[in-house]
Amino acid sequence: MEPVRLDRVGVAEAARLAAEALKRPGAVLLLPTETVYGLVCRADDAAAVAKIYDLKDRDRSKLLGWFVGDWRKLAEYGVELEGLPSELAEKYCPGPITIIARKKAGGTLGFRVPDYPLILEILKLAGVPLAQTSANHSGHPNALSVKAALAELSGDVELAVDGGDIPPDAQGSTVVDATGSAVRVLRPGPISF
Repeated sequence: MEPVRLDRVGVAEAARLAAEALKRPGAVLLLPTETVYGLVCRADDAAAVAKIYDLKDRDRSKLLGWFVGDWRKLAEYGVELEGLPSELAEKYCPGPITIIARKKAGGTLGFRVPDYPLILEILKLAGVPLAQTSANHSGHPNALSVKAALAELSGDVELAVDGGDIPPDAQGSTVVDATGSAVRVLRPGPISF
């Protein structure tokens, strides 16, 4: 499969193609972000979520985060936003931060509002959160080009978008646990505390 080149088709067309692809059950996409290349699927598509784990040989005990266009709507999915999660989201979203919050039904969810027009447009067109993770084999360095990302995966994606090479010093998002009374950094990244 030949990746769609963002510089040739533009953000609107790439987002339209991605949103169309996401309508197919089990669809996983490879996309550039403002941090690294990532894999995404509809968060409500269990088959696609399972495929992401298979594509990167990821331990199924490690939860996938969600991309969202508006973090406030996560309350509709049972995410507890009061306190630290909303304070952090107000200050840093959109941006390269993944905020882990509690869910009312138990457990946690990491969410991120990306600062990247392509992902934001796909979120708007898809109308649902996107489960996401970096597009590298589990335990390997982040993929900074579409070619490197495709070479890392144990299978095929429905659609790949080539947004060009990401700078070599790029980092994945800062991951913070906001389930307690103080921020706990789980993975350092572009935003420091």
